Amino acid sequence: MRQTRQLAVGDTLVNAFGRAYEVTKVSPVGRGIRVQYVTADGVVGRFTAAPDAVSRVRVDPVSRAA
Repeated sequence: MRQTRQLAVGDTLVNAFGRAYEVTKVSPVGRGIRVQYVTADGVVGRFTAAPDAVSRVRVDPVSRAA
């Protein structure tokens, strides 16, 4: 989980059903944050979040070389 204002282009959002959305643009709008994304199907969308909103972000596992 990450605050929406910390999102960056290239991050992958995941909804409660496990569907993934790649962030393509993040911009401030008033006090909120507008996030534009694209799905794996190529569908483009956007949402606006409150400044303190939290988003579920997929984190790729880090390989640990010893």
